[in-house]
Amino acid sequence: MQRNSPLDPPASFPFRTKPDVASVAAELLWRVTHTTDPVAYLGAVLPVVSSTVGGDFASLAEAVEGRWSSIAQSGNRRALPATLLADSLDRESPAAADDWIVAPLGSGNAPAQAVVVHLAPDSNPTKAMAVLTELVPVLREGLAAVGDRHQDRRRARRLETILEITNQWNRTREVEPLLVKMAEAATRLLGADRASIFVWDRRNHELVGRPALGVRGGELRIPDDRGVVGQVIKSGKPLRVDAATEPEKIDHRVDTQLGYQTRSLLCVPLRGRSGELFGAFELINKLSGSFTSEDETALGELAAHAAIALENAQDREELLSTTRQITQQAADQVRLIGSSPAIEALRSIIRRVADTELAVLILGENGTGKEVVAQSIHYLSRRRGKPFIAVNCAAIPDTLAESELFGHEKGAFTDARDSRLGKFELASGGTLFLDEIGDLSLSGQAKLLRVLEERILVRVGGSVSIQTDARLLAATNQDLAEMVRQKRFREDLYFRLNVVTLEIPPLRERPGDILPLAEHFLGDFCRKARRPLPSLSAPARKRLESHTWPGNVRELRNLMERIAYLSTEDHIEAEDLAFILSPRGRDEGSWLLDTSQTLADATVHFQSEYIKRAIQQSGGNMSQAAASLGLHRSNLYRKMRQLGMAVPD
Repeated sequence: MQRNSPLDPPASFPFRTKPDVASVAAELLWRVTHTTDPVAYLGAVLPVVSSTVGGDFASLAEAVEGRWSSIAQSGNRRALPATLLADSLDRESPAAADDWIVAPLGSGNAPAQAVVVHLAPDSNPTKAMAVLTELVPVLREGLAAVGDRHQDRRRARRLETILEITNQWNRTREVEPLLVKMAEAATRLLGADRASIFVWDRRNHELVGRPALGVRGGELRIPDDRGVVGQVIKSGKPLRVDAATEPEKIDHRVDTQLGYQTRSLLCVPLRGRSGELFGAFELINKLSGSFTSEDETALGELAAHAAIALENAQDREELLSTTRQITQQAADQVRLIGSSPAIEALRSIIRRVADTELAVLILGENGTGKEVVAQSIHYLSRRRGKPFIAVNCAAIPDTLAESELFGHEKGAFTDARDSRLGKFELASGGTLFLDEIGDLSLSGQAKLLRVLEERILVRVGGSVSIQTDARLLAATNQDLAEMVRQKRFREDLYFRLNVVTLEIPPLRERPGDILPLAEHFLGDFCRKARRPLPSLSAPARKRLESHTWPGNVRELRNLMERIAYLSTEDHIEAEDLAFILSPRGRDEGSWLLDTSQTLADATVHFQSEYIKRAIQQSGGNMSQAAASLGLHRSNLYRKMRQLGMAVPD
C-alpha cells in the first residue's frame, strides 16, 4: 500500500461496517501502518475517536510545567478544561464534568498526556466514557508504535546524513581543515550556532578547542577541569546545560573572553578506537529551544565518526611528518664534499636538472660517487618523498634482468612461486637509478628502451599494461659511445639516456678535495665507532694529497674507516696510512717495485711524477707549483724540458 506523507489526506479505512468499539479499534491500529509520524496519526484518528464517543471536539492534551496545550485536535477549537485534566491525572483514571470527558493516556508518559472529548448535546456521558476508556489503550499503543517508527526513520535519515558527512571527512587528510568541516557539519545537522572540538593535552592539563571563533589563531586553550567540557572530560559522560536553569555550570569567563553569550550547551566525549578518552565535541546555543536527548544521541553518533576521522588524520600527519623527517635525514647524508672547480660545476648542473624530467647519464670511474650524484638529483627534486631505487645492472644475470626490472607474475617461470613487483613499479613516483648500465644485455636494453619510450610495462608472464612514473638516472664507467660503435650498446638507447651528461672527475684530478673528504669520512666513522676524532699530522696530510687514489673516493672512505676502527692513537701519522696497492699498478709507489729499470730511469720517472703531482695539486697554477717545489717558474720549465715533459705555453 502507498503510505501517506504528513501532508497527504488520511487514507480511508476499508473494513468498518458499523461504528462499534472493535471496528474503531481496528481502524486505529490500521492507521498505524498508513501514517508516517505521530501528528499525522493523531490527525487521522482523533476524528474517528470523537465521532465514536459522540463528541464534537477531541484533543490530545499535554501538560508542560503545569500548563496544558493541544498537540493535535479535531473539531472547532475550544479552551481545554485544565482543572478536569489535572484531576484526572492526579487520580490516574478517566473523569467527566459538564460536557467534557477526559482519559489519561497513561503508561508513564512524560510529559503528562490525556485524551479530551467535548460531548455533543445529544450524547450519553456514561456510554461515551465507557467507549473512550476502551479506545484509549489502543490509541496509546498505536501512538507509541507510530512514534517509534517515526524515530527510527528520523534516526535512519540522520545516520545517512552522518555517513555522507563522514565520507567527506575521510577524504580530508589534514587535521585543521577537518576540524572546521566537523564544526560546520555539526552546527548544520543539529541546528546550533557554534561548535568546537576540544583535544585533551594531558601533559599540560589543557583542553585545546578548535575552531574557536573570535580567538586569535582560532584556537582556545582552557584548563582541563573548567566548564562543561572539563566536566565531560572528567566524567566521560555527555552533558546538556541550559543557562536559564543551570547558569552555574557554564564558564562565563570564556564568554567574557570571546564576547559571547552561551544560552544552551551540549557536549559529548570523544573516544578513540581503543576507547581511550582524548577530547570532547561541543555545541553551543541551539537555534530553536534547548538541546534534546535526540540531539545528544545524534552528536554522540557524529562524535564517534569524528574521533575515527581525527585519529586517521593525525596518523596521516604523523606518518607524513616521519616520512619528511626520514627523507630530510637521508638527504642530509647525501653530500658532495669538495670545493674544487669541477665539483662546484657539478653541483650547479645538478641543481638545474634535479627538478626536471630529463634523463641523466652519469659518467665516472669506479668509486667516484656516481650513486651519490644520483641521490643528490633525487633529493633536490619534487620526487624526494618517493622511493629512490638503485639497481646494479652488472649484478643481474641476463636471464633475470627483465624480471628484476619489470616484475613477473606467478608461474611465469620455474621459480616464480609468487607475483613480484619490478624495480620500475617499486620506484613509481620516485627515481630509478641504473648503475653500470653498460653491462645490461642487448635484449634487456631493447625492453628498457620500450618502457622509457611508452611509459608502460608488462610483467613477465603477464598481459596487463602498467603505467610507470619513475624517473630514470643511469651511470657507467665505460665508454658508451665506443660500445655503440662496437655494436655492444644500442644507439637509440644511448641517445635516449644521454640527454644530460654529468661527468665526475677522478679524485686524483681534484687534489684540493682530498683532505675535506678525509676529514668528513673520519669524523663520520669516529661517531659511529664512539671514539674521539684523531687529528691528521702534517706528513699524513701531505701523503694523502700525494697519493694517486686509483680507487677514488671509495678508496679514501675505506681508508678512513680502517683508521677510525683500528687506530688507537690521537694523532694519525703518515706511516699509519696503510694504502692498498692497486691491482692495475696505479699506486703511487708501484713503479718503484720494477727493478728492471736503471737508477737513472727511476730517478727521471720519479721527478716527472713528482712534478705532475705538484701541478695537479696547484690546479694548474705553474707559479704555485714551482713555489711548492722550491723552484722559480723558469727553472721549473727548464727542468720539465730536460725530463721530456710537455711545457705549457
